Amino acid sequence: MSDATPANATLGAGNTERTVGPISVVPRAWDRFLAVPPSTVRRMVFSVLAVPFVISAIVLRSRHWNPVLDLAMTEFRVRDVLTRHSPLIGLPGRIGVFPDQGSHPGPLSFYLLSPMYRLVGSNAWGLLVGMIVLNLLAIWGALWIAQRRGGTQMVLAVAALLVVMVRGYGMVVASQPWNPYFPLLFWIVVLLAVWSVLLGDHAMVVIVAAAGSLCAQTHMPYLGLCLGMGAVCAASFARTWVRNPAHRPALRRAGTWAAVVAAVTWAPVMLDQLRHTPGNLSMLSDYFRHPPESPVGMIEGFRLVLRHLDVFRVAGGAAGGDGFLVQAGFRLDGSVLPGLAFIALWAGAAFVAVRMRHRMLIALDIVLAAALALATISMGRIFGKVWYYLTLWMWSVTVIMVASVCWTVYAWLGVRRTCRLDQPENSSTARFDRWPLRAGIGVVIGVLGIVSVVPLIVDAATVEAPEQYLSDSLGALVGPTVEAIEAGRGAADGRTGTYLVTWNDALYFGSQGYGLVNELERRGFHVGVPNTWRVPVTRQRVIAPSTATAEVRLVTGSYIDTLVAEHPEAEKVAFFEPRDASELAEYDRLDSQLRDGLRADGLDDLLVTVDSNLFGVQLDPRVPPQLQRVVDRMLVLGQPEAVFILPIDS
Repeated sequence: MSDATPANATLGAGNTERTVGPISVVPRAWDRFLAVPPSTVRRMVFSVLAVPFVISAIVLRSRHWNPVLDLAMTEFRVRDVLTRHSPLIGLPGRIGVFPDQGSHPGPLSFYLLSPMYRLVGSNAWGLLVGMIVLNLLAIWGALWIAQRRGGTQMVLAVAALLVVMVRGYGMVVASQPWNPYFPLLFWIVVLLAVWSVLLGDHAMVVIVAAAGSLCAQTHMPYLGLCLGMGAVCAASFARTWVRNPAHRPALRRAGTWAAVVAAVTWAPVMLDQLRHTPGNLSMLSDYFRHPPESPVGMIEGFRLVLRHLDVFRVAGGAAGGDGFLVQAGFRLDGSVLPGLAFIALWAGAAFVAVRMRHRMLIALDIVLAAALALATISMGRIFGKVWYYLTLWMWSVTVIMVASVCWTVYAWLGVRRTCRLDQPENSSTARFDRWPLRAGIGVVIGVLGIVSVVPLIVDAATVEAPEQYLSDSLGALVGPTVEAIEAGRGAADGRTGTYLVTWNDALYFGSQGYGLVNELERRGFHVGVPNTWRVPVTRQRVIAPSTATAEVRLVTGSYIDTLVAEHPEAEKVAFFEPRDASELAEYDRLDSQLRDGLRADGLDDLLVTVDSNLFGVQLDPRVPPQLQRVVDRMLVLGQPEAVFILPIDS
């Protein structure tokens, strides 16, 4: 070595390197880490990622959760699994017209939640534990696919992506078995599996069939997305079949297994279609072929895609608290220019990948291009209000696109570095090689992982149950109601009676009413609902008034005084005021502000709705965003709630 050679320069030619000096510590440590078997690294990484989920499960055990609305409906169906009323279709959705609305395609999520639900005692906490276990399964699957694609470095890269996504959604979302949240991590598995299929890993089409079926059955937006991804796999299979005849046995075997998985997972859906007229699939088809209102359109769909590609918003949120992707979903009305700039950057990176003939990057970019096209179609077909949960899955595509661009830059620098090492040594080469590229990616992944995992653990330690404030209010009513029924107060007849549960809700159109049915049923009472609620509560829980012993009615807000005035025979058995003195004053102030704002905007017709259906005000598209935020706060503050027992002839 010449005396003029820098002490920490990297020497070598071709693929052979030798580093000396203090700056070589990180590369050498990185090399030693890469020498660890990838399967061991995968288990280590999974153990770290599992920590916040385990903490969340422990914390949620103490929350005394009482599910309401959709999650109460979910528990009904999970409880029915493997009974004579096993669910054949998914949760009711905004499909058709109440009370005959359609449901999301399939029941697979209920069947997957059921084992853990029963294992921990068939209680509400079991739903949360079941969701946590399934999300950990999705994480394990994503890391396993990563190991197949690129060993240790790919495992670490996908782990970094997963921790960013989980932190972006927050542990409240990651532990909640609500059907829009359920597929979020499994959608990442679908994207990775399709990428693998394009790279010639034919067996991964079975994972596409399994994870894709789960996503598509659980929430309607995923149906088109997963069918589209299945079409990408089919095109890849067809191309390989024609160009590589030697692979045909493997293609046939993988395709057969995928077909078997699809047939098994969709069998309940097909059975429903055969047993009922109309079947749920027919209702879905009719609804989307003849929607009750015009969709937002492809242009607006593309705008929504671009707003999800605003990486500055994602980066800014990542520097803040957990759940930043969910918060960003509430504000999809910004400029599309950042998204246009990023999609142009990604397209340029994809062009570079093609020029480098980088097979893995090209395949990944094909998957992302298909995802963007499918996203535009999916979002363009949204009817009515664009709720944040309808497009949450798009953030995964955005983060993977960012990863693709970064990977392309890394690969391009590697090519440039190889070219320079093949040239005579000069000062610029020495400076370029002072920090080997293989160490740079390790540092980035390490920092990203630590920066994301630590706050995620903090988030897990303070996680709340879904709709905690509604759960707490319902919990305050359930105990006294159970005691009153068992004591035979009013028209009740203890545990031998049959009880028709109804509600008049001034706030959330019966969210806690569904929860009350669920809580009483879980405690062993024979309860049900009128035929009006046959779809959300299930037909087997419909009770004819003539067969009921008494009516149990949950009432909120202004309906309490109305019921007392109209039914003096009603026995009030539970009452709860969720607001303290300061919150009562705040509610009154917000109520006045809301009414004044509605009058100023010419929405006087909604004034009566403020007292009878506050959530209906929030849903009205005419209400400006600033007043919707007022309504949001009023809904959280709540109103007085009570439970009455009435004679059935009331």
